[in-house]
Amino acid sequence: MTANDLAHDTHAPYAPYATYEKLLALLDERGAVHRVIEHAPEGATEAVSALRGNALAQAAKCIVAMVKIGKKEKRFALVVVPGDRRVDLAAVKALYGGTYVSFASPGIAEELAGSPSGTILPFSFDERLDLVVDPDLLVHEEIYFNAARLDRSLALSVEDYRSVAEPRVARVSTV
Repeated sequence: MTANDLAHDTHAPYAPYATYEKLLALLDERGAVHRVIEHAPEGATEAVSALRGNALAQAAKCIVAMVKIGKKEKRFALVVVPGDRRVDLAAVKALYGGTYVSFASPGIAEELAGSPSGTILPFSFDERLDLVVDPDLLVHEEIYFNAARLDRSLALSVEDYRSVAEPRVARVSTV
């Protein structure tokens, strides 16, 4: 199902552009330096980085992971890594002291993130979703990411990203 389909689906788990509007309002309220970049619909990090004209290392690749801690507790982490890296699931598991880790199912990831796969923001608006960012993404002046839409991205000052998102910073990527 595409974001367009969701706009017409009254049973959708989230309003298709509500998360986009919420993010822009938050950034404007906090005076964050950012630019909206319109482009052809694309959700793959490499392809959308080419459309935006940014280095792959500046792209915020956002993945939702599920970590089991013992037999009864599980946590969800929004893991953000540079676009030229992969999520290191073993590092995420160790960070939480988990017994098992996996990528969250697409349905759970989209529900927690409030947007479709390929458009997940490097921000968490859901208390059940922890935000963990790899330090290698934060070495740039700006980061780029799809803004809860396949046809819009944001370029955001890293300084403002850290201030507004308040992520936990930990090494969670691998080459």
